[in-house]
Amino acid sequence: MRQIADDATSSLGTPATTPGTTTLNTPDKGTGATTINFASTPNDDDSDDEFGNVKKRVYRDRFRNRRRASIAPLPALRLNSKEMLASDFDTHSLASNQASITSVNSLASLLREKMQAFPQLIRKKKRETKDYKIKIFVIIMFFIIIFLIGYAYIAYHQQVLTKSYFQKIKFNSVDRIFRILNHDDKEVISGQLGVTLSSDSAPFHCLEEQRRSDGSVCIEWNGVARLHMNFEDKGVFRCYTLQWQALTPGLLPTDCYELKRDNGLWFGGGITKGQEWSLSYANFDFMPYASGDSKVHQFGNGVKRYFINSIGVAMQVSERTPLQLGINRTENQFCLRAANDDFTFVNRLTALPQLDYKICTTEDMRSLHMLMTQQSLWDGLKEQDIQVLHSLLEEPVWRIPNQDLPDSLNETVICDYSESAIAMGLGHIVINEFWQENIGDFSVDRARFPTLKDTIDVLHRRGFKVVFTIQPFISTDSVNFKDAVRRKLLIYERHSERSIPALTRYKSCSSAGVLDITNNASVPWLLEKLQRLKEEYGVKSFYLDLGTGYNLPHYYQCRQPLDNPDMYARMLTASLEGEGLMAVSTASVVPKPPIFLSTPPANATWEGLRETLAAVLNYGVIGYPFVLPGAIGGDYLLERSLTKMVTFYSLGQPPLPDPELFIRWLQLATFLPAMQFSHLPSEYRSDLVTRVAQEMKEVRQTVVIALLKKYLSPSMNEGLPLVRPLWMMDPHDPACLIVSDEFSVGEELIVAPILDAGREEREVYLPQGVWKDGIDGSLRKGSRWMHGYRVPKEKIAYFRKMPDNTRF
Repeated sequence: MRQIADDATSSLGTPATTPGTTTLNTPDKGTGATTINFASTPNDDDSDDEFGNVKKRVYRDRFRNRRRASIAPLPALRLNSKEMLASDFDTHSLASNQASITSVNSLASLLREKMQAFPQLIRKKKRETKDYKIKIFVIIMFFIIIFLIGYAYIAYHQQVLTKSYFQKIKFNSVDRIFRILNHDDKEVISGQLGVTLSSDSAPFHCLEEQRRSDGSVCIEWNGVARLHMNFEDKGVFRCYTLQWQALTPGLLPTDCYELKRDNGLWFGGGITKGQEWSLSYANFDFMPYASGDSKVHQFGNGVKRYFINSIGVAMQVSERTPLQLGINRTENQFCLRAANDDFTFVNRLTALPQLDYKICTTEDMRSLHMLMTQQSLWDGLKEQDIQVLHSLLEEPVWRIPNQDLPDSLNETVICDYSESAIAMGLGHIVINEFWQENIGDFSVDRARFPTLKDTIDVLHRRGFKVVFTIQPFISTDSVNFKDAVRRKLLIYERHSERSIPALTRYKSCSSAGVLDITNNASVPWLLEKLQRLKEEYGVKSFYLDLGTGYNLPHYYQCRQPLDNPDMYARMLTASLEGEGLMAVSTASVVPKPPIFLSTPPANATWEGLRETLAAVLNYGVIGYPFVLPGAIGGDYLLERSLTKMVTFYSLGQPPLPDPELFIRWLQLATFLPAMQFSHLPSEYRSDLVTRVAQEMKEVRQTVVIALLKKYLSPSMNEGLPLVRPLWMMDPHDPACLIVSDEFSVGEELIVAPILDAGREEREVYLPQGVWKDGIDGSLRKGSRWMHGYRVPKEKIAYFRKMPDNTRF
């Protein structure tokens, strides 16, 4: 036994190599490794069980004697990639106990070797896992580098290439991104200048001979366009002037600004075809900015190149710019373009179009509006003018109903109408153009008005003021047409050397010439005829019906070129200001008081009622404080959509409107700067209509007129309207911006009319403060909505502001 043990020990140390035997490489004893002997039963092999689970190795008692271990059955072994059963092993090994012991020890050495290699496998797997993480890390770093490169590129173009001009302008001359900052360095307006320029055009500073001595910055895109930017510091206001000059034919200078809600809402430009409350809600392609019929053309009869933003940005475009305006709701852009055409801007004032405008900013929208609108309307005002202005605020305007045929108007109609109107109060009686036999006669038709002077004297004694409607159109049937042609007083056909008068259509006159206001002889000729009317009939006031810019002949030519068709109305109005003008039908600048601007003719429908309110508010925003709304109940009635201008035709008075529509229209007009009647409340023979008319008359006399007179001076001094949208009261209140069917009279009265059929309740918003309800006299807290507010048919919701120290 001792010999066997020694032989086994020798085998473990240096195993002998003999033919037909397998050598197991085991570590030397000198390594200090501890030898552990494993033994197993025949069933304790390494195979899985019937469910595929790996069997656990069974460890035997480490103190089992070597003899018993030497005779135990051996499990299957895998040596040199070859599986051998115990019987095979015995066949190929020495058939002796010594050989068995040696084999067992060799198996133990093999298992020991596998156990020692196991940590290396784990480390290898760790290395593989580590390599996988490194690959992910490299990929992530690659994308980060790409992102940083892209960000650096954008930053380079938007920051490095963006220069600061005049402290508050940020302009990238490569991408032409333009931004203006306020006093707190917050962006108030942004956009892209020179939209029509090619993206690969490189800018550079202008040559010395192209620069100006006013301190402006000059940038040029070689042979394409030139941009001048200047700055004017007005204390709390900052104004920036931009002027584009096209240097190549076909280029249309175009600047587009973003319509972002966080940058406020844009207002101005008068009324548009869609009757949108704000320009930010409009959507139309580039259209020439000129007065027209808003039913057919893009803009209405009152225009002004003035646009204002609710957060304190205003824009004013030069009159010499051939301005086209476009609003793209898809891209949220408000765009200005300079482009000539064959009618509106046919008189090219420069060889190539120029876009010239000014942007002003301040912290307060209201103060900015005061800066940008006409500062004072008092200059040259006479005491008589103030009296006429007060009378238009205090007394209604009575418009003799339009007749389908001129012959239907006579003295009897005028007298009967005035007698019916006395019940509602005295005022101005307006006689339409049919007081003449032919438009342009400027003399009374004696066949229909043989004793008109006596009739007018009677009306004056009753307290009425008679107003004649006049116009610059002269019918080809008029006796004055031949005289005007002989004197060359008319606008003539383009390229005709002033030999052929240009003709147009005006209401009942299918063919008419137009006085050339640029001819120095035209105004004296017209003034002479108006003076004769005053002396013979005692008429002191006139209503100037100019039509719109589109009523001029299409191929017109004046003795002196006009900047645009609206200059015609401006020049004629200015020429007749001292002749007692009560109102005008078209304007592009604020006429001198007491002249009012009329709203467009309104259809006798609920839509026409809503359009009347929108027109009054929008005209007030662009600086027209004195607005004359159309007749209560509507000016005409057409069930179909219009395809031609209303001012091309003489539309008869609409039939008596629905009583509910008339009542709601009357309630709204009570709070507007002036009231105009065509139909009389007495025509309804209704106790409800009569009662409402008397109640509204009392409200206007006791509440509204006093407020209109109170805010007359601020309107004359600062250009603020008498009737204002709510956002003019509090431009920082977001709710005031979105309310389009309420308005204020000055700053002390909120009106919330009903503008839809069959409604007797509505949503009402009151700005901050304490307000007294005009219906039930209760006090209402401001800065909140009132939902489901009841408004009976005979009532209108209005609220008077109470002192700040008022307590409930």
